[in-house]
Amino acid sequence: MLLPFKSFSRLFLLLFLFAGLKLFAQESLIDEEKREFVVVYSPREINLDPVHIYTTMESELCTALYEGLVSYHPFTMEPLPGVASYWEVSPDGLIYRFFLREDALFNNGDQVKAQDFKDTWLRTIDPQIKAEYSFLFDVIKGVREFRRGKRETELGIRVISDLILEVELEQPASHFLKLLCHLSFAPLHPHYLETEDWGKDTSLVSNGPFYIIKKNKEEVLLLKNKLYWDRNKVKLEQIRVRFIDDPAVITVEYNRGKIDWTNNWITAQLENRDAIVFNPLFATSYFYFVCAETPWNDERVRRGLALLLPWQEIRNENLLFKTHRLIPPFSSYPDVTGITATDLKEGLSLLEQAGFPGGRGLPPLYIKVARDSESLSIAEQMAAAWRENTALEIEIISYDYEEYLLEVKKDDYQLGSVTWIGDYADPLTFLQMWIGESNLNDARFSNSEYDKIIDESMGEHSAARYEKLAQAEELLLNKAVVLPINHAPAFNLINLENIGGWYPNVLNIHPFKYIYFKEKSLPPGIVLISGSQLFQ
Repeated sequence: MLLPFKSFSRLFLLLFLFAGLKLFAQESLIDEEKREFVVVYSPREINLDPVHIYTTMESELCTALYEGLVSYHPFTMEPLPGVASYWEVSPDGLIYRFFLREDALFNNGDQVKAQDFKDTWLRTIDPQIKAEYSFLFDVIKGVREFRRGKRETELGIRVISDLILEVELEQPASHFLKLLCHLSFAPLHPHYLETEDWGKDTSLVSNGPFYIIKKNKEEVLLLKNKLYWDRNKVKLEQIRVRFIDDPAVITVEYNRGKIDWTNNWITAQLENRDAIVFNPLFATSYFYFVCAETPWNDERVRRGLALLLPWQEIRNENLLFKTHRLIPPFSSYPDVTGITATDLKEGLSLLEQAGFPGGRGLPPLYIKVARDSESLSIAEQMAAAWRENTALEIEIISYDYEEYLLEVKKDDYQLGSVTWIGDYADPLTFLQMWIGESNLNDARFSNSEYDKIIDESMGEHSAARYEKLAQAEELLLNKAVVLPINHAPAFNLINLENIGGWYPNVLNIHPFKYIYFKEKSLPPGIVLISGSQLFQ
């Protein structure tokens, strides 16, 4: 028997709505239980050993895996309590006593103890390990001498009990807590202190809000750490880190909703350009001279060549945040004077004083830059100016980014370039790396006056400290160790209407702990009802 059309239509509509609501409910359940946050980085070999974390991408990823005594605030980048629930500071500012949480655990259930911090830090400052950031620990009593190989030195790292760590500084340091946000201060599980080259393992015992369950060249999969002390504030259940090099592929995947966050895309192919987030960084792009050997260790040669460069063309109006300074704008930090203009007469005079009139007699100058970067075109401008005004022979060698990071560690070039993003929100992060004993000092710059100024700044506070740091910066600039180009901005693609807990910030580090999917509300006038209500 056929049903009347009107009745058939009503029944069909009810069944259709019921099926749709059932599907909606199923999809909501899937989202609730399985939806993962997907971030895309450019392919590269990653090292998850905090001792050797070097790039911003590695630092970003490791915010999911590790936590130190303190951690970054997701917006201000100021220190927040981490494994340490609180701390006490002696009246003279020299001794910090950190009280660790009883429920701070590694993801295998082992408790994080004060001894874990001490043992990890001792590994980091071991000169044989060659940790990139070991110099950051010099603020602690005895560490500099220890790094020089004097193992008998008394160190200001003391375990009072399983849950109390005491740290004594060489002198008061107002930036110390900011420094502790850096992941090189995070604790390792004791297992890894006895194991070599484990940073590329496919699994990892760690103490952060997430842990790794899968890792290969294409992706890293992380799950929420149910043993993490602050797990109730962690909203994401799963993170998938994908490694894709093709911006066209990334853009298509983003448009399809398969990617939540990336920093590589093709704007013209993007469906939602409102998802592009742009903000200034605590970062600077610059060239630097390698100062280790004659004649490049002569400041007259470096400065003489720098004064021959067409700075108005190099730092042109098309360049975002062009600068002659190393330190980006920072509250209360003084103005500094560097090389701002071309001076052919002074430049040639300095070369002549150094014994190289018109550049004659100088050995060939090799410039290393990353391929497909703005640095390559600037290097070509530099080379053209030097060829025009001197007899200097110049060769520019470009590399893919991965290879370039290895090439700048060699001694076979005289000029390199880099974009440096501060590791913590303080001018010292741009200046301490140039001390003679820094493993990040690719310029091989060594100057006792400079090191002394940095040391003296440690004992100063507020304006007096910034004055010292500005003095050190001017020394770098006027000796032409560093040739700043611009303060680099950050570009990210992430829809902040759908994703919360991610904030533009000056370090471009976005702790995964705080990221979450925002709940979507129904449009006005729409009411969600159950299937059973439709048939009442």
